Amino acid sequence: MFFLKMISRSFSRQFKRRLLIAVTVCLSATVSVAMLGVVFDVGDKLNAELSTYGSNIVVQPKSDAVVSDLYNTGDSAGSASGSSSGSDGGSTSDGSAAADSADPTAFLKESDAQKIKTIFWAFNITNFAPELNIHADAGCVGSGAGSAGSAGTAGASGAAASAAKCKATNVPIVGTWFAKTLHMDSGESTVAGMNGMRSWWKINGTWPKDGSEQAMVGSALAAKLGVNVGDSVTLDKTIAVGADDNTNGGTGKTGKSSTERNRVKVKIVGIFDSGDSDNSAIYMPSIAAQTLANLPNSIDKIEVKALTTPDNDLARKASKNPNALTQDEWETWYCTAYPSSIAYQIEEVLPGAVAKQVRQVAALQGDVLNKTQAVMVLMTVLSLVAAAIAVANLMAASIGERGSELALLKAIGATDGAVSRLMLAETAVISLVGAIAGALLGSGVAQIVGHVVFGSGITMRPMVFVLVFVLLAVTVLVASLSSIRAILGLRPAEVLHGR
Repeated sequence: MFFLKMISRSFSRQFKRRLLIAVTVCLSATVSVAMLGVVFDVGDKLNAELSTYGSNIVVQPKSDAVVSDLYNTGDSAGSASGSSSGSDGGSTSDGSAAADSADPTAFLKESDAQKIKTIFWAFNITNFAPELNIHADAGCVGSGAGSAGSAGTAGASGAAASAAKCKATNVPIVGTWFAKTLHMDSGESTVAGMNGMRSWWKINGTWPKDGSEQAMVGSALAAKLGVNVGDSVTLDKTIAVGADDNTNGGTGKTGKSSTERNRVKVKIVGIFDSGDSDNSAIYMPSIAAQTLANLPNSIDKIEVKALTTPDNDLARKASKNPNALTQDEWETWYCTAYPSSIAYQIEEVLPGAVAKQVRQVAALQGDVLNKTQAVMVLMTVLSLVAAAIAVANLMAASIGERGSELALLKAIGATDGAVSRLMLAETAVISLVGAIAGALLGSGVAQIVGHVVFGSGITMRPMVFVLVFVLLAVTVLVASLSSIRAILGLRPAEVLHGR
């Protein structure tokens, strides 16, 4: 009872000094809780933020992926057909020159694309969009277009004459989804397409509607063609009909290949500024691009945007060879949302496909996450050091002001241990009050940081509060003991005389 009475009396006698200690601990706890709360939740926030800047997994036909690995090219589709004459009339016999303008030669089925949402990590896949990347001539005049079945030398010469009157040749065409609603076998529905994949584009107009003959054109190409929103553009494409193909105009008897000219007219509903080479491209619904290229149900790439866990040693080992993992390692890797494990599961559901993580994006996520966490941890450490220095100074001043009281306690028989426990108990009580108030304030600050920086709240984990309270307890204990030892090392008479 006497012990508790002494503690309560010290608060009333030195209220301002005790209040300063409580405020110091409160501020340190606020900073620590806010920073550590963000640190433990920043991984998911950064992944979600960075995923708005495009896909982090790309799916290709297996043959294109092999060629891409062999020749270290970014556009495997172009490399695959780089040495051929090309189907768009603009490629050359030189592989490097044709790589940028050649059409793909290997394809996936567009109807299989929605299987991506059936993998184990389906809920981590926030968006995806299949693509058919082809080239065509834009703004052509004349009667160069032929109907299905027209072929031969006349068709080829007509195509060349028409191409000569086009405003732009070998224009990149991307047939894709924009906001397509998919109905899964499980009864769930999801929306996929470029609307969510290209959120940073600056758009004048609207996105095209899936299944329509609408399109959106890049700002550079729009200026070249002299078109605005609401205008129409005619797209012509020369397609090759093989000698052994009895469909689409081929006879299957002559032993010679033939060509024909396809034409599609699209309405421009939007002009976009992407800030990159896409400004010279046209984006249109996949069905329109497939009709133009005579490639029904065909795509050559799928862009996938997924929430992933940054790579570690296990993920890097698995990305090289999953079969090299032990059973426990494989289960851990497969059941963690690493880019490589999500890519592996996509390959399981898409026949003939290879899924690869975009290394630049994955590396950026890990690098930014590590640097952000390091900065926040450093700020937390600095706040704790500042709190320790402030508490030590306040304790020293408080003990100095109570020199007569402490000397009297020792004169009547109080031991150094008893006096130390009294001082520690007083400091512990006031620090606990400050820490609790700081923890509540820190949670609020963390939510403010989350909404201002990431646009969503921070999930506060119990371990954050436990860690902060332990760190503060150690900090205050060390500061208090250092101050107490400096005072209690003197004899009572020396304290009474102010020495």
